Amino acid sequence: MVPETLENIEVDLLVEAIWRRYQYDFRDYSRTSLLRRLQRAQSHFGFAHLSGLLDRILHDPDSLNELIGFLTIQVSEMFRDPEYFRAVRERVIPHLRTWPSIKVWVAGCANGEEFYSLSILFREEGLAERTLFYCTDINPAALTRAEAGVYEIDRLAGFSRNYREAGGKGSLSDYYTANYGVARFDPALRRRAVFADHNLASDAVFSEVQFVSSRNVLIYFDRALQDRALGLFASSLPSGGFLGLGSKETVQFSAEGDSFTDFAPMEKIWRRTTHQAEEIAFAE
Repeated sequence: MVPETLENIEVDLLVEAIWRRYQYDFRDYSRTSLLRRLQRAQSHFGFAHLSGLLDRILHDPDSLNELIGFLTIQVSEMFRDPEYFRAVRERVIPHLRTWPSIKVWVAGCANGEEFYSLSILFREEGLAERTLFYCTDINPAALTRAEAGVYEIDRLAGFSRNYREAGGKGSLSDYYTANYGVARFDPALRRRAVFADHNLASDAVFSEVQFVSSRNVLIYFDRALQDRALGLFASSLPSGGFLGLGSKETVQFSAEGDSFTDFAPMEKIWRRTTHQAEEIAFAE
């Protein structure tokens, strides 16, 4: 048997310690991605070896949130992949209108760009007062930033371009005020939003929802954790509910593949498997 590298042993010990000490579970994250992010954290903290991070985390709980910032991906943009949001607007929304009330789970909301994109879209489609958003992440600092809805002004040009390409019905500037180099998005956009800590690796389903949007989260998980997360999404969706994933993610070849049917496969949107009788009733 080929002996394990010291680096792999250190990673194993570190993620096990984080789980046992703080109940944050990174054990089934993609090893390549996890190692890359841990190495960035190692450099940031100034340690010669990953084992230095282990000692720091075990004996200095205050450093955990800083490390979590390296282990979770917070880079996104509003209306990222505009074709996805156009498909939500033009193809998913007509079905969601049939529910008297709507719940949307933005799983892995990071700094909130995806949530604000959806909140604006739902407002423009007249569904704001009927929709409750659950915005979840494992990073407390990211949740705080998401709830604040403040972004650097130099990001707005890209946000606005995406908004237009996604079928926006006005101007993105209608939804924020800009001063002192930042844009503050209208607090009304988050009036019907709940921001909460939730870990796809260890927590259970917390509510039934009609639409799950979890984009560019699964790509950082290994197959077992992808299956677990997709299982949570399937369990939270009723028949006919919708799941949206990132451009490089899929439900195909997963343990939950039979739980979903293609809806807008090019835009990475699936529908919770629906009984034939329900499909006929909807068509009528």
